[in-house]
Amino acid sequence: MISVVVPCFNGVAYVGAALRSVFDQGWPTLEVIVVDDGSTDGSAAWIRREFPSVTVIEQTNQGVAAARNRGIAEAHGEWVAFLDADDVWLPGKLTAQMAVAAATPESRMTYTAWSVWPSDEASPEVGFLQNLHQRAGIEALWTGPSGWIYPQLLLDCEVWTSTVLMQRSLLKETGSFDTQLRIGEDYDLWLRASRVTPILRVARPLALYRQHPASITRSAPNENYRGVVVARALAQWGYGDDHAPSANPSQVRRALAKSWSEFAMANLQAGRLSGARRGVWMSLRTDPAYVGAWKALVKTALGSFAPRLEARP
Repeated sequence: MISVVVPCFNGVAYVGAALRSVFDQGWPTLEVIVVDDGSTDGSAAWIRREFPSVTVIEQTNQGVAAARNRGIAEAHGEWVAFLDADDVWLPGKLTAQMAVAAATPESRMTYTAWSVWPSDEASPEVGFLQNLHQRAGIEALWTGPSGWIYPQLLLDCEVWTSTVLMQRSLLKETGSFDTQLRIGEDYDLWLRASRVTPILRVARPLALYRQHPASITRSAPNENYRGVVVARALAQWGYGDDHAPSANPSQVRRALAKSWSEFAMANLQAGRLSGARRGVWMSLRTDPAYVGAWKALVKTALGSFAPRLEARP
């Protein structure tokens, strides 16, 4: 059995497409659990009416990490898959992942390539899917790390949550999502999992990552969660393990500096000068040679002077 955990917060406009994409997989033994995280748009009632085979659990709003953890706690399957309520799986996803898992029994977690889907429509447009199908055969577009990937994960979060399929026993061993992280709770879990199992990639786009105006990752962050997660991993485990060559420390520092520079620019665009200054300082402190940090410094300095110039008569 595969248990599919779907966190949902005010997702009535999109969750139907997500759930249909799960059942269209045709996997013979599915348990689908939707955790409604305090929705006010009637999502839970709508799902119960339109998808009576789905288990719907309602809780007060606690965030996506807590919602996924509740679904994991209620799951019965040997394998657990995750799908956000506004994303969509493509046909054959679960079959491809289970085939990889069967071929490599020592791996307890798999993920797939995916495609960004910029849309507010309920379901994917035919033209978009046709174009994706044509591009799917170009292998170079979909390559990514596979195996003992902890060193690669230190450089970037190469794994996207709505593509993950992992053994429930692995979640018991590593622990679930950290509810203290508003963003990056998934990145943190993949880093932990990468210490104890090979994580295998299916190099075909088998899920669509929806981007729309309400996406949480499109808003200016209050914290550089990527930097926090990677710094925590480095403090606990360092740059490598016994299974793969260690990550290059200078490359990791450069990636961290880039994350702080991006944090600075996002805050600058949102008019949060204190956050921008903090991001610039952390970027320069992490890697003084990173050019992006100096560019962010200049832009932040100009942003600091702009209000004074505008205020002059």
